[in-house]
Amino acid sequence: MERLNQINPFAKRESHSANSIVWYKILTLLSWLLSVVVTVYYTIEPPHDGKHHRGTIWHQNYHNYSGFTLNSVITSIYWIVLFILQLGYISHLFSSKTESVNAACAVGSHFIANNLLHFGFVMLFVRSHFVWAEVLLLINFFNLSSLYFRHNSYPRFIHLPAVSGPLAWTFVAVYWNGAIMVPHQNSLVARIFANVFVWSILVYGLFFIIVYKDYTMGFSLSVLSASLGVAQFFRQVIAFQWIFAFTIMAVLFVLTVIVAIPAWTGREVPWANGRAVDSESRPADAERAPLLSD
Repeated sequence: MERLNQINPFAKRESHSANSIVWYKILTLLSWLLSVVVTVYYTIEPPHDGKHHRGTIWHQNYHNYSGFTLNSVITSIYWIVLFILQLGYISHLFSSKTESVNAACAVGSHFIANNLLHFGFVMLFVRSHFVWAEVLLLINFFNLSSLYFRHNSYPRFIHLPAVSGPLAWTFVAVYWNGAIMVPHQNSLVARIFANVFVWSILVYGLFFIIVYKDYTMGFSLSVLSASLGVAQFFRQVIAFQWIFAFTIMAVLFVLTVIVAIPAWTGREVPWANGRAVDSESRPADAERAPLLSD
C-alpha cells in the first residue's frame, strides 16, 4: 500500500521531492497553456476538420439553444478571470516559500487532469461530439470533487483557481452540454426538465456555503447563474427559466456575502456556533484557509 501511494500522483502528501516539484512546474504550466490556447482559439475560430456540424464554442451554445444556454459575455469574463487567477496559482509553484510550493503541488495532479480534460471537452464540443464531451465532463466532475473533499482548506490563492472555480464551472457545464446532447432540447418536455434541474445549482451551492462556509463556490455559482438567466431572458422573455436562474443567483450571492464578510473580518458566520467570534480570538493562520472552518 505504501508503494502504491508513492507512485500514485493523486495521493495526499505533506511534502514533495525536488524532482517531483520540477515535474509539477513543467506539466502544470504546459497543461494550463494547452487549456487556455484551445479555449481562446475555438472561441474565435471554428474547427476545420471532421464531418460533423462544427462551430465555435459560442456558435454551438446559441445554435443548440436549450434551457441551459449560457450568456457568452458573462461566461467568457468568468473564464478570463479564472485563467488569470490560475496563472497566479501556478506562480506559487515557483515560490521561495516551501509551504507555498508544497500546497500548490498538493493539488497539482488534479489540476493537470482538469486542464487535460477541459482541453478534450472543448475539442469534442466544437465538433458536436456532445455525448463524448459529456463523458469527459463527468470524469472531470469526479476528479474535481475528489480534489475538493480531500483538499478544501488550502489558502484562497489555491482554492479558488484550482478547486472551486473549475468545479463550479464543470457542475454547470454538465447541464449545459447535457441539455444540448438530448434530442429536441427546446421542446416543452425538455423545458420542464430544465425548470426542475436548474434548482440543483442552488442546492449544490447551498451545500458548500452551509457545510464548508465556502463563499468562493457560492460566488462562482452565482455568476454562472447570472449567465444562465441573462441568456434565457433575451431568448424567451415569457418563461420560468430566467426567473429561476436570477432567483438562484440572488440567493447564492446574498449568502455568499453573509459568509465572506465574516471571513474577511475574522468573525464566524451566524450559524457556525450561534455567536460571533472576535478576530483576535481566531488562530493566527485562520486567514490562510479559504473556508471559515479550519
